[in-house]
Amino acid sequence: MIYTDADVHFMTGMIGHHAQALVMSRLAPTHGANAEVQTLAARIINAQQDEIATMQQWLRDRGQPVPEVESTGMMAHGAGEHAMHMPGMLTPKQLQELGEARGATFDRLFLTYMIQHHGGAVTMVDDLFSADGAGQGVLTFKLASDIQVDQRTEIARMERMLDALPGTGRYP
Repeated sequence: MIYTDADVHFMTGMIGHHAQALVMSRLAPTHGANAEVQTLAARIINAQQDEIATMQQWLRDRGQPVPEVESTGMMAHGAGEHAMHMPGMLTPKQLQELGEARGATFDRLFLTYMIQHHGGAVTMVDDLFSADGAGQGVLTFKLASDIQVDQRTEIARMERMLDALPGTGRYP
């Protein structure tokens, strides 16, 4: 199996990155999100849970430490500390603000923060592909490429959704 330290760093970091997206997305049904935001959040949960499982198995197959994600989407046993330094991750203050928001305010914050979050994932893929010898394994290349395309597509969709929200403009 061909892999580099950069591949391991990417898989490990992306598990934590995706775990935060799960936490954010699981708030939508209980925080008064509109139907379109709830549908988007459900899609994010489905896609990123599957990708987490794939990345965890990739790490196991290579005898690497595997970050565990609890059913809540939180990282188990402080494993998220590494991920907190990944691009696009929300700060504790941003997560608190999102957790306290309801209705249209939640929608606006969710879309704004998920655009930031997804942009970080795109940066992580770009960093992987710019590392010498990284991203060469078939599964690594496919997973990273799929993440990049999916995140960019969702960013464009979320920007349109954000622009269409009624209210005071794009940013909260």
